[in-house]
Amino acid sequence: MKKVLLISLIVIPVLFGCKKDPVPENNIPTIEERARDGLYDLMKYVYLWYNTMPTVKVSDYNSPEEIMEALRYQPKDRWSFVTDYESFIASMQGSFVGHGIRLSLDNTGNVRVVSLYEGSDLWPKGVRRGWIVKEINGTLIAPIFISGDNTAYNNLMGPATAGITNTFKFINPDGQELTFTSTKASFTINSVTASKILDLPSGKTGYLAFETFIEPSEQELNEAFANFKANNVTDLIIDLRYNTGGYMDIAQQLSSLVLTWNDTTKVCYKLVYNSLVGPEWNESHRFIRTDSPLGLDRVVFITTRSSASASEVVINSLKPYIDVKIVGDTTHGKPAGMNLWGFPFPSESDPNPDYVYIFAPITFEYLNSLDQGRFYDGLPPDVKAADDITHDFGDPEEASLKAAIGVLQGTKSASALPVRRPRIWSEAGNQLPTELFLGPPQAFKK
Repeated sequence: MKKVLLISLIVIPVLFGCKKDPVPENNIPTIEERARDGLYDLMKYVYLWYNTMPTVKVSDYNSPEEIMEALRYQPKDRWSFVTDYESFIASMQGSFVGHGIRLSLDNTGNVRVVSLYEGSDLWPKGVRRGWIVKEINGTLIAPIFISGDNTAYNNLMGPATAGITNTFKFINPDGQELTFTSTKASFTINSVTASKILDLPSGKTGYLAFETFIEPSEQELNEAFANFKANNVTDLIIDLRYNTGGYMDIAQQLSSLVLTWNDTTKVCYKLVYNSLVGPEWNESHRFIRTDSPLGLDRVVFITTRSSASASEVVINSLKPYIDVKIVGDTTHGKPAGMNLWGFPFPSESDPNPDYVYIFAPITFEYLNSLDQGRFYDGLPPDVKAADDITHDFGDPEEASLKAAIGVLQGTKSASALPVRRPRIWSEAGNQLPTELFLGPPQAFKK
């Protein structure tokens, strides 16, 4: 699948049309050196902060990762990255190898399930968000989380390889200890973690827990909103607390589903590039026609510091049109995104090369129809509320959802739990918010 890479073709003649001195046969550059040089040339032209790049001797660096780190505009640019092509494509298609489980430490020192994908073999056994994980393979897990020892956690869980088996001892909400063996497998994650309809005094309210803006999201969102529309929901709560972003066109779709008019003349968001390419590349993206627009005049978002990029695009894009409220914690603060380039670059002689790398430098900022954006400190909440991992998604007693319901009911009650930045670990030991959790979370342009 190469559709995410097509935009790279428009800069190839500019960057690489000139002749270079021939390389001696006994000094043929490696793929890493070629990628390093290609990324350097690319960033001089398309990088949003190209005029901040330091003068470097490119040959002092051995790989594109090293040159990216040297050139990034720090500390502002926390997101530009280089990764391998195959892993990236798999992640953006929702492919994943593991148990499909993410864990975090709660306020009392217990490790709990933060989320569980339906493709996990633990799902049909009844394991859900909020369950306590006491042991993994006979080892108490809480001390590892308390110490922050990622290496110990990685060693305990084993590599991301299908067929690896681990034994979990859980404590369910009833206090029962249950032991299940789980085998790592490859599966496609569900980006809609939960979709429910809540009967509230104010009316039927749709609740959507949405985790990532990836390719399968399009169908999942359409199905969820079709159900909301069929049940005549009058309010909507969108839970983005772990949504670190993804494709911009999915953000455009979600924004359009909330609104009513199906008016494709109204601006959803604008992409603003640097002064070198901006005159040609700056563009406005309008709302799109959808089958199940809800026609709402207000929406409540649940956020944390992990809510980033495309999540923030949706919130910011809707603000000029309807009443938008935020419950939870301040968002990550990533009002910028990137185009994607596959390397080796296509050429006339090889228009479809076997890609090895993905280059993703920050190339644009996004603004709403009122030119509002550049919120590098994040979007602050209207009502602070805790990420209550002791309750499942969609449980009205969960602290964040309870506060969101309070906003709709006019009570605006704050959470009694402390608002803190959770330390959530994937099976690879990553902590949220990271910039590469289950695939890069940044905003992309297809």
